[in-house]
Amino acid sequence: MKKPLVIGHRGSSGEGPENTLASFALAIEQGCDGVELDIHVTLDGHLVVCHDFRLDRTTDRKGTIARLTLEEIRKADAGSWFSGRFRGERVPLLVEVLDLIPDDRFINVEIKHSYGGRAEAGLVELLRRRKALDRVIVSSFDHHCMVRLKRLEPLVKVGLLYEANLFSHAEYAGQAPIQVYSLHPAFHVLTEEAVKEALEAGYPMYVYTVNEPEYMRLVWKAGVSGIITNYPAILRGILEEDRMGS
Repeated sequence: MKKPLVIGHRGSSGEGPENTLASFALAIEQGCDGVELDIHVTLDGHLVVCHDFRLDRTTDRKGTIARLTLEEIRKADAGSWFSGRFRGERVPLLVEVLDLIPDDRFINVEIKHSYGGRAEAGLVELLRRRKALDRVIVSSFDHHCMVRLKRLEPLVKVGLLYEANLFSHAEYAGQAPIQVYSLHPAFHVLTEEAVKEALEAGYPMYVYTVNEPEYMRLVWKAGVSGIITNYPAILRGILEEDRMGS
């Protein structure tokens, strides 16, 4: 059975502080084929990598990202909450992650909020400037945001992110007003039939967030294209065992 791609969720976030350069570097060291991350827009228009709308949970500072400047956000320690070993990690700019990840790996950028279209416009400008359109997949729970993004840049790869138990995953993508590149369902709504239909329709299926070894094996058996996980080293180990093929 073909092995799925290993995709580090916010880097190697089970072993390092999520969405930091340290976490992404660890994910690459552990053999990830790609990483997933989240972006927001600062008060002064910069794209920064953070899951939450606020800094509170993953840094030593408080405040809403959209109401803070990049200079203010960069003062936050984004590593110590996880472990003292990561003291001094900062909330990274998206461009810093693009520069860190090798060209032969891909990045799944999730837009958490449109910010009046500034997220889409800023992302398109950055991907064009860094010539990164071919190695980035952009996803969002806001599918209208994906439509706006695709209309801004037809070459961008769009992934539909969702956790609904759809009647037909492939048909939903096919009915979208834009060309969809991939499907990104929550693993608990997955069936082997859904995966088969998606792949036959030409949509790679990257499933999130799979952290337990038993579920890693189950979604592998279902035939998914990639598995998004907080523990890429564990997943890589399971795939290297090749138990499904034995």
